[in-house]
Amino acid sequence: MTPATLAIDVADVVKHYGDLRALDGLSLAIAPGEVFGLLGPNGAGKTTTVEILEGYRRPDAGAVRVLGLDPARDGARLRPRIGVMLQDGGLYPGLRPLEVLRLFAAYYDEAEDPDALIDIVGLRDATRTMVRRLSGGQRQRLSLACALVGKPEIVFLDEPTAGMDPHARATTWRLVRDLAGRGVTVMLTTHAMDEAEHLCDRVAIVDHGRIVAEGAPADLTRSVARDEVGFVSEPGVDTGALADALGLGADGVQEARPGEYVVTAPGSPGLVADLAVWMRDHGHQIDELHTGRRSLEEVFLRLTSETRDGADPDLEDAR
Repeated sequence: MTPATLAIDVADVVKHYGDLRALDGLSLAIAPGEVFGLLGPNGAGKTTTVEILEGYRRPDAGAVRVLGLDPARDGARLRPRIGVMLQDGGLYPGLRPLEVLRLFAAYYDEAEDPDALIDIVGLRDATRTMVRRLSGGQRQRLSLACALVGKPEIVFLDEPTAGMDPHARATTWRLVRDLAGRGVTVMLTTHAMDEAEHLCDRVAIVDHGRIVAEGAPADLTRSVARDEVGFVSEPGVDTGALADALGLGADGVQEARPGEYVVTAPGSPGLVADLAVWMRDHGHQIDELHTGRRSLEEVFLRLTSETRDGADPDLEDAR
């Protein structure tokens, strides 16, 4: 895909805050209709990246194009085409949800129906409640509706399901998938690795202002696959006897936590079959079995450093 056809094109972007190098040559290429996750520890540069894409900050070096426009120079042309959902909302506390949406809709030449959006995000029962009295999850849903009211081509979602109950979270996931199905590009930042794994076509993991890994979640989890098999059963399985049966050394099978076992060997079909037969013959149920593939959270923790020695705490929280 050429730069002219990309929804977001970031090349070698650098951003400093005093002596702190928040972004260190960061590059991204995001296609139209893609759900893209930007992941990283606090202070990694995620918020700075998104604020540059939205036109609220200027990079010190590098090139940025959003829908073919420079966000810093062409903000007036770009802003009507993007939707922004902030984690803190930025809503009017003395208004009711439908009043907020009607106000936001008035900013656009062509807007979604606020009344329909209230139903889509599941706030019909809260239409008579002041924003300041909404729960955290309800404010998140209202902030999401505000990001969508202008029929944007790109939506930026910051921790979109923070504070939501499981039902509201599932509704938001469906909404994100529907947006992508209509060709809307979605960039989300989240600390919920399961959310990124289920929603995103691709993710980039950022640490110290650099991308340390990028790709489809399934590809990233396969790329650091491990030679081991994990399974869940009742506590107290005779790991020594099982290791002998599988032809492994004394430490070949370990009970990592009560009822959670790790077999240190490649998960070949033969080994899995032998494991299942031994468990059956000894009266043990296998409740869960997985081979090789790590979770996205494990990949994230392996590739990033959670300790930010010397970082400014205020900058760390803000970025």
